[in-house]
Amino acid sequence: MERVDTVVVGAGVAGLTAARLLQDAGRTVVVLEARDRVGGRVHTDRTDGATDLGASWIHGVDGSPVAAAAAAFGMRTVEFTVGGYQVDGRPIANYGVDGRRLPDEAARAFAADVHAVDAVLPEVIAASAPEASYREATEEALERQGWDADRTQRVREYLEHRAEEQYGAWIEDLAAHGLDDDQIDGDEVVFPDGYGALPERLAQGLDVRLGHVVTGVDWTDGVLVHTGRGVFAGDTAVVTLPVGVLHSGAVDIVPPLPSANADALGRLRMNAFEKVFLRFPERFWDEGVYAIRQQGPEGRWWHSWYDLTAAHGRPTLLTFAAGPAATATRDWADEQVVASVMAQLRRLYGDRAVEPVAVHRTAWQDDPFAHGSYAYMTLGSTTADHDDLATPIGGVLHLAGEATWTDDPATVSAAMLSGHRAAERILGAAVPIERLWAD
Repeated sequence: MERVDTVVVGAGVAGLTAARLLQDAGRTVVVLEARDRVGGRVHTDRTDGATDLGASWIHGVDGSPVAAAAAAFGMRTVEFTVGGYQVDGRPIANYGVDGRRLPDEAARAFAADVHAVDAVLPEVIAASAPEASYREATEEALERQGWDADRTQRVREYLEHRAEEQYGAWIEDLAAHGLDDDQIDGDEVVFPDGYGALPERLAQGLDVRLGHVVTGVDWTDGVLVHTGRGVFAGDTAVVTLPVGVLHSGAVDIVPPLPSANADALGRLRMNAFEKVFLRFPERFWDEGVYAIRQQGPEGRWWHSWYDLTAAHGRPTLLTFAAGPAATATRDWADEQVVASVMAQLRRLYGDRAVEPVAVHRTAWQDDPFAHGSYAYMTLGSTTADHDDLATPIGGVLHLAGEATWTDDPATVSAAMLSGHRAAERILGAAVPIERLWAD
């Protein structure tokens, strides 16, 4: 048995943040990671360039500790401000139900309609019943507009797609408060050299044990963390397991989580959200746009494509299988997915839409150490559930990760800030988060 001051479970951004700050404060720390790499759901595949299979964006660089860390670590960024599924703000090619690009005036009118609904949504959500879904809230906001059926349906589709792309969940399964945090402060950016450089830098100088699959956490007296490669003892522990793993029962927590944590966990679920990268021999789509979107029933699954050519250096489109589409295509072969996606691109671009030369799909739903991409709020959940999940346990056990941060959950910033909070709670003192990237 090895003994340290703090055992950290998980070498994602949350765990590495906590470990780095605790070690910087003089504590002995070991980080146990099931995978053969650090980063968790921040993962860059560098077999052919740099492809971010997990997190891609910083959704708003203003005041972001992740942006500050990336700058300090010398990570290059490219501005790409539509990743938060904004309806405008950067050039977007919108295609109508007939497969033709909307004239600029029609596109502006559509964006204005979305903004009109968004203006009343906070009031509707605040007055919604505890069990209300995001669908119910958006339907009431739409009804207040008094539009005709077609105009209403176009915005309804947009709201459905936004729910799916933001949280990988069908709009009727997402709590009314599920997009309360849907706010972007400043530009969004992506990383042409890969987001994975962030956890790689955070891990430097830490005692990270890869290939250590945790099977149990006992917080009866101090903390004992059981793995297939030994037992680790600590005065405290930071557990950064994703919600999907906590639900799976793969890790036995003894005694069971107290009701404050367990109840919050019970109202959160892991989503179904996968990326599909398509690399082409030549560019055939609209010049000067950040994204391509199509309206109407043909866009039920494949409605948005993001032009990553500037980041990848080669003609590349990214689309998402989100919510129902991710579930339905989970067992599809790559060829089936490509054929389905290309059928929609050919609606818009005809024979110019040539076959891709490479496709890269993610499979986070099937990852035993994730069970999905990130957490979302089910019906009956409130934003407070994120912080409640992180309620300190017995003075020794601390949960952290993207799902445990209220202000901006489901992001790398949330993971980093939750790790920072866990470290401060263990130390019993405020610690500048800038210590993460200080020399």
